[in-house]
Order: sequence, then structure tokens, then C-alpha cells
Amino acid sequence: MTDATTNAATGTPEAQFGDYVQLLKPRVMSLVVFTALVGLLVAPGGVSPMIGFAAILFIALGAGASGALNMWYDADIDLIMKRTRGRPVPSGRVEAGEALSIGIALSVISVAMLGLATNWVAAGLLAFTIFFYAVIYTIWLKRLTPQNIVIGGAAGAFPPMIGWAAVTGSVSLESILMFGLIFMWTPPHFWALALFMKADYQEAKVPMLTVTHGRAETRRQIWIYSLLLAPVALGVGLTSIAGPVYLAAAVVLNAIFLIRAFAVWRRDEATSEADGFSAEKRLFRFSLSYLFLHFGALLADSALRLTGVWGA
Repeated sequence: MTDATTNAATGTPEAQFGDYVQLLKPRVMSLVVFTALVGLLVAPGGVSPMIGFAAILFIALGAGASGALNMWYDADIDLIMKRTRGRPVPSGRVEAGEALSIGIALSVISVAMLGLATNWVAAGLLAFTIFFYAVIYTIWLKRLTPQNIVIGGAAGAFPPMIGWAAVTGSVSLESILMFGLIFMWTPPHFWALALFMKADYQEAKVPMLTVTHGRAETRRQIWIYSLLLAPVALGVGLTSIAGPVYLAAAVVLNAIFLIRAFAVWRRDEATSEADGFSAEKRLFRFSLSYLFLHFGALLADSALRLTGVWGA
């Protein structure tokens, strides 16, 4: 966060450039951009570098729009939670109405420009993704049900499908499986975080699974979803977009994920609290690199295929 100056008239901190960048959730955007880029690069046919750059730029703007709309609506609970109270809107550096205006403007621009630069299938998927994240997840599900992360995870799973559609103008088994990989990864990733951030969600009255069903049930669900995640990840390796690099990476990464998820499942409350939720934090930290490594392996196989190392 940049150093903020104070508005003399209101006594509130004035927004700096970095605050507007933070409003777009750049960490989330980085994952969106990377998975969309992989979806675009592994799609058959390919596009020119200029069109590819434009597609990724507008997908990134769409992700930023979703982030701004999320921060606008969630400003009240963000102010309560320690993890989020320093964000631009709850801290007062950016006004809620300004965040809303930026979110709407970027939504319209990103969808329209992606449609003009590539095709309207990709643009339609981007528009649906923004709507799903801002309305279905943020406004409706997040405060209503402990299944918020499960259903809402679809919003973060669309980018590789959008990248694929930007090239092909269609949806295929390959893009659906890339979607499924992110979709199935989302619950254990966020529930691992929720295990050691339970107090934040409880204070903000967000019905995360740890709040509504307790940590023991959350650990059980993490193990179940981890078991479901592994075959989806390996299934991607059986499609035309994968190769030996991806298959080897998927086997190793999912073995590690399952070992760490099993360790979390077997933990009792007293042990977890005594050692500061070390196993839960290890699973969460590993989950941060899990997707990047899977999609990076897809990219490596695509590059090796293009260079003729193995079959086209």
C-alpha cells in the first residue's frame, strides 16, 4: 500500500495510484491472467500475438472489474475482518460509489472489446463470469450459504475456458476439464485458509463452513474434495493438450496435495491450536502454487510440442 495523504476537508486519506490497483485485486488477477493465457496458448489453431495480447488484456480488465465490484459490495464485512480491513474501500481511501463506477465501466469495456477483438462466445463467457462473481457469489451466495465457495468457485474457473474460446470460438472437453481443475481446487484451498481464519469469518457473520459446521467437518470436506480433485487433474493429462510433463507434474502434485489434505483431516482441534494450525497452513501454502504448476506444465508441453520434441 502506498503512503496516503489526508484530505484536509474530510480528514480521510486520499487515494493514491496504488489504491486503485489494489481495488482490482491484482493477486487474483495474476491467476486469472495466467490460466486464461494457458487456455489461449494450448487451444488449437492459435491467434496472432496482437490479438492474443488484446484478449488477455481485456480478460484482465474483466477480472479487475469483478474485484472492484466485490470490494464495493463487501466493504462492510471487509472493515470487520483483519485480513481485509486495509483494503481501499473499507479504509476510506476509495469511496464505495467510485469503486462501483469503476467496476461497471471496466465490465462494459472489457466485454465489448473482447468481443470486437476475438469473438462473442469469449465475450459472453467473460460477461457471465463477471456477473457470476459480482452478483451470484458476492451479493447472493457469500452471505447466504456455507456452499458459497463451492458454487462461487465457478467464477474463478472460467478464465482458461475464455482464453480457449478467444481462439476457437467454442467450448470443448479440454476447456471444460481446465475449468473443472480450478473449480475442484477452490474449496480445499479456501477452506484450508478458513480453518485458521475462522474468527475473522465468524466476526463478520460470513457463513463459511468453519463457522456453520465447525472445523472437524471442514477438515472432512477438504479431504473429500481433494480426493475428487485428483482424478480431474489427471483427466486433463489424458487430453490432447497435455503431455509427459503435465502427467508427471500432476501425479507428483496431487500426491503431495492428498498427503497434506489427509494430514489436515486427521488433526484434532487441540493439536491444531497448540501448534498454530501448522498442517493447515502448509496445505494452504502448497495450494497457492498447485494451480500455477499444473497450468505451467500444460504450457511446457505445448512449447515442446511446437518445437517438435514430441508429437504435434
